Amino acid sequence: MQNSYVALDLETTGLRPKYDRILEIGAVRVVDGVETETYETFVDSGIPIPESITELTGITQEMVTGGPGLREAIDGFLEFAGSDVLLGHNLLFDYSFMKRNVINQGGEFERRGLDTLAIARVCLPKEQGRALDKLAVYFGIEQRHHHRALDDALTASRIYGKLKERYAQERPSLFEPVPLQFRIKKEGPITNSQKVYLRDLLKYHRIENNVKIDELTKSEASRMIDAILLRYGRITR
Repeated sequence: MQNSYVALDLETTGLRPKYDRILEIGAVRVVDGVETETYETFVDSGIPIPESITELTGITQEMVTGGPGLREAIDGFLEFAGSDVLLGHNLLFDYSFMKRNVINQGGEFERRGLDTLAIARVCLPKEQGRALDKLAVYFGIEQRHHHRALDDALTASRIYGKLKERYAQERPSLFEPVPLQFRIKKEGPITNSQKVYLRDLLKYHRIENNVKIDELTKSEASRMIDAILLRYGRITR
């Protein structure tokens, strides 16, 4: 069974890897069942944080503004995690966001992983809630900052330890990592013509925003341009 891994959790602006952004990365390295070091960073994604996400996580625009950009934050995580097995609660969600962004930056991200949600679904009774906070209560694990990345990564790791203690002997295959599957195509960066047109639209319509235009993908820029045109109209001379 797997006793060494990197537990990962992300906070994001939404649920869709193709359209939403990473706000915070939290990870903890576990070696032979012992937590040895952590990685934690906000990500200045360059787009406004939805109010609903701030209400859920407590992460405000002021907390992320001026922090590491996406590339710097992801590079830091990749250096921290190396090629280690990943662990998380509903791990494919975090993996899909991370893989999409790594690939868009020209890298590769193929990993094996362990999902505490999948293990809990097999081992625990149906009436037991499987959400991270409910499992923390069930196993008597203190959680101070639910929906914050590092705290959730630590909680997932500790839940894994409890599940392993109780069920690994009778269901050892559940505690072996499996290849993580998420297909994605690399998206091209914003084009120079899109940059010029988008900046002209913002200036012409006097729209204030903190979007990091240079970090947009081609499709993100296209959606933003379309939204401005739909709401404000074209530039007229």
